Amino acid sequence: MRRFNCRGVRLDRLAAFLLALAAPAFAANAQATQTRLSTETHDRNGHTQAALSVAVSGEDGTPGSGNVTIEDAGKPVAGAVLTPDGTAKLNVDLPPGAHDLRAVYAGDLAHSASASDPSPVRALAGSTPDFSVAVNPASMSLAAGQTGTATATVTPLNAAALTAPMFVTLSCSGMPDQSSCAFTPENVEILPNATAPIVSSMVVTTEAPGTRGTAISPARSGSRPVSWAVLIPGALALAGLGFAARRRRWLSRLSLLAILGFVTVLGTTACSPRYNYFNHGPPYNLPTPAGSYTVTIAAQSSNGVTANTHTITFALTVK
Repeated sequence: MRRFNCRGVRLDRLAAFLLALAAPAFAANAQATQTRLSTETHDRNGHTQAALSVAVSGEDGTPGSGNVTIEDAGKPVAGAVLTPDGTAKLNVDLPPGAHDLRAVYAGDLAHSASASDPSPVRALAGSTPDFSVAVNPASMSLAAGQTGTATATVTPLNAAALTAPMFVTLSCSGMPDQSSCAFTPENVEILPNATAPIVSSMVVTTEAPGTRGTAISPARSGSRPVSWAVLIPGALALAGLGFAARRRRWLSRLSLLAILGFVTVLGTTACSPRYNYFNHGPPYNLPTPAGSYTVTIAAQSSNGVTANTHTITFALTVK
């Protein structure tokens, strides 16, 4: 709906123009930050895993807030939400070869974006069949009710040692309430001697806030007087039977049958909460809570005896 002031000027366009003018002022007030990255590598079941620690602070020493992304040679591989003290810890599985890791801070209202110095790491080659997993983009910001898409990449390692295909199942955990994530495909196949990465589309869905009472149509809500017209006489009739049953034994049996029939009718009509829920739905939809969340993406393979699982983290912000 268009909104005009007394002179016919669009108010929404005026507001957007004022925000555009104010944006440089907000950016100028954001203080510079420093992002530091420390890495420690160790062997994990025949492959190299990097334990990463990230710290973000402003010029005045205050910790940064928001999301941080880990890049390998400029390509996002993982993400996380900074804790209240401006730090984050991540584990990243590395394919064999040289890597150039860097932490990139996205910034917030009070802090500007920054990036750490590159941290060169070399991963050793193993001998057993394995895989690594990464996600791009590694962070996502959505308004409640929006849907976003990322790409999960599974890279085969030492697939030449496979004697049969390896199947990897993708899943995620740590999602906020009233949200979901789904992978297409959910199961990927690594063939013997495969070297090319395999991609899967990750769809993140959030729930928008609903309006109370919109699930009930006017036609149905207008039928309530009819319900009362049935309930009130029925209740009075049962009360009369109960009073008369004290004097006549056959009325006592009749009143019991009437009560049983009355309760049965309530259970199968709009007077029943269960009936009302299935026919009218809930009064409103709960929205996805606003906040920042670190979502864990797990990739699991199994040969029927043992399972091998690799995880990567993903930063989700709901506005």
